[in-house]
Amino acid sequence: MKTLDQFDIRGRSAIVTGAASGIGLAYAEAMAEAGAKVTLTDIDGEAAEREAARIRSEGGEARADRLDVAERGQYRAVFDAHVDAYGGLDIAFANAGVDPGPGFWNPAGHRNPDGQIDTFDPANWDRSTAINLTGIYDTIRESARVMKAGGKPGSIIATASNAGLVCEAIVGMPYMAAKAGVLHMVRHIAFELAEFRIRVNAIAPGPFVTNIGGGWLKDPVVREAWDSSVPLGRIAETDQIKPLALYLASDASNYCTGSTMLIDGGMALGKFG
Repeated sequence: MKTLDQFDIRGRSAIVTGAASGIGLAYAEAMAEAGAKVTLTDIDGEAAEREAARIRSEGGEARADRLDVAERGQYRAVFDAHVDAYGGLDIAFANAGVDPGPGFWNPAGHRNPDGQIDTFDPANWDRSTAINLTGIYDTIRESARVMKAGGKPGSIIATASNAGLVCEAIVGMPYMAAKAGVLHMVRHIAFELAEFRIRVNAIAPGPFVTNIGGGWLKDPVVREAWDSSVPLGRIAETDQIKPLALYLASDASNYCTGSTMLIDGGMALGKFG
């Protein structure tokens, strides 16, 4: 098979959680642009439908469904509806995530009074782990159920973070703990599902311009602080994650499972300044 042919996902189907904006939307767009049929899911079902309609207007095949990844009872109906619509599931992006609350340091270079271990609101821990860790687990679990029933090879991609590998003072601690858990969970589930030809990998982004945390990386002060700390000198736009998503979704990565793909501008290597 020729090299570029290995990236061909035309006719396959994909489901993406947290797909109404940000990295999840970029995943959905990448799949549709490459010819896959896509279900966009999000807690904001109306926003997911708007984006699915836009993808359809641009020539892609897409549908939408509402899914709150913190509500385990919603998964089966959403995934079964995807199978009913598209005849199976080939690719799943376990992506939905939320802001964890403040870190112990702020971009201005001072300790954050709301981000210390003894002052941090424990409700942020509960919410962050419920969505950023347990939500990833439940998405992978449901994807495995459907893929195993279909009897075909599949690819599951979890959104982790470089914050699961290194400490970030201005990132809330529950986020780092949850994303570190995602990385090890991906390795373990990949080990289990290899027998069924279901590959499980993680993408670990660094700072991307998204709406997470109320879109705080769009703030010029915050963005300047992050830009100056990235070895490549800039934070990323979500379009930059699309080629990596296509690689992991396609047969181009058919000998890759249990891996973590960093896409962070070199931040895991260290910081300047």
